[in-house]
Amino acid sequence: MFPYLKTGGLADAVAALTGALADRGHELAVFMPGYRSVLDGPHVKDMKFSHKLKIEMGDTFLSGDVYTLKPRPGLTLYLICREEFFDRKLPYWTGERDYDDNDARFIFFQKAVVELLRLTDFKADIVHSHDWQTGMLPLFLREAERRYDVTLALKTVFTIHNIAYQGVFPRKAFALANLPEDLMTIDGLEYYDQMCMLKGGIVYADKVTTVSPNYAKEIQTPEFGNGMDGVIRTRLDDLHGLLNGIDTAVWNPAIDASLPARFTAADLTGKTACRAKLLKEFGWNSKFKGPVFGMVCRFTPAKGLDLVLAAKDFFAKENCRLVILGGGEKKYEQSIREFAASLPAKVGVAVRLDEAMSHLVEAGSDFFLMPSLFEPCGLNQMYSQAYGTVPLVSNVGGLLDTVTDVAVNPDGGTGIMFAPKQEEFDAGLRRALALYEDKAHYAAVQQRAMARDFSWTNAVAAYEQLYTEAL
Repeated sequence: MFPYLKTGGLADAVAALTGALADRGHELAVFMPGYRSVLDGPHVKDMKFSHKLKIEMGDTFLSGDVYTLKPRPGLTLYLICREEFFDRKLPYWTGERDYDDNDARFIFFQKAVVELLRLTDFKADIVHSHDWQTGMLPLFLREAERRYDVTLALKTVFTIHNIAYQGVFPRKAFALANLPEDLMTIDGLEYYDQMCMLKGGIVYADKVTTVSPNYAKEIQTPEFGNGMDGVIRTRLDDLHGLLNGIDTAVWNPAIDASLPARFTAADLTGKTACRAKLLKEFGWNSKFKGPVFGMVCRFTPAKGLDLVLAAKDFFAKENCRLVILGGGEKKYEQSIREFAASLPAKVGVAVRLDEAMSHLVEAGSDFFLMPSLFEPCGLNQMYSQAYGTVPLVSNVGGLLDTVTDVAVNPDGGTGIMFAPKQEEFDAGLRRALALYEDKAHYAAVQQRAMARDFSWTNAVAAYEQLYTEAL
């Protein structure tokens, strides 16, 4: 949850959704693990110790501490701490592979959430859990209600932010759950003789959501369902694709304090200053006249990095610049560094997670690259449009819901779209060059993009409607 910890768009989405709901008068509690980087960060200085927990884990009990803070009226954040599980450099993996005990870590966390709901007497209308790490929460909730003869939540909602990440563990992990054996079957948590936490959320939550309407359709197919398409098709009556929004208190060029200059659609002078600063950051001439392409992403195959690396000839030949910011899989970090080293006058790379720099890349680029092989929602293409940076995106997932191709709609287009294949991506890059040359057309696309409203004011209404429908 931004600003406490961010590894991707989930952090922005959870922060903005809960903030928007609180602003509309709802009472919320957010539960997250007390990761080392959260507890060491600057945003938790006012936290207070609130509970000592004792959590059943198979044939033993493990203790945990809970700290709370109030980020804003109507919103309480609970940090569930156990050093053995959460005092680590990275939240989910070593940097090379997943932690071996992720099953125990997140079973403990989910059970702790349920225990806290019981101890605090929160009486939730809705418990909304996100991704595989909380996929078993609906089950733990109902089991605790049965065991203690109480009602902890009226309804449950489970959101799939990315169906490729499933939380699949050896069958023996089920023993840590202390759940009835009949839940570990093909109709329950069992998945090819293993236990799958994501499947738990899909099967047992009252409502299932994804983060864009198009992705909700895609995951019903073998191509995008990652083996879960059959399970998804059993829940079609309860499946909803709700488009994420962007937090305009954080992502708004008119008030963005992380930028060297602010700007609006009516006055783009500040964008020129941001562009100059971005070029200077990578040792280039700040008055460079050609287009600047920007990219901010996790370094994984899904982000289409292979398409970018294979387009080396384009960047070598054309009068343009490319900036890539991010981090992730070591092989991609290495390949991207080599790519930049081979074209130092054209390609700049910053291998790190850097929130301020990500704002500068969005503000200072002329085009933003998102050649994703799949993209459940995507936020960067929305940030780009808000910042007057024309998105160059593949025609998948939420990208299709949020970008209008100028080739399809010359008078209404806000970006350039292509199928995530090499020849299509290369053609998209050439289209970008042609658009940039046509200054009047480029400016019109830019203005239309900046006029789009992707704020959570719109997005939150769909969640309120879903919660009401569930109840």
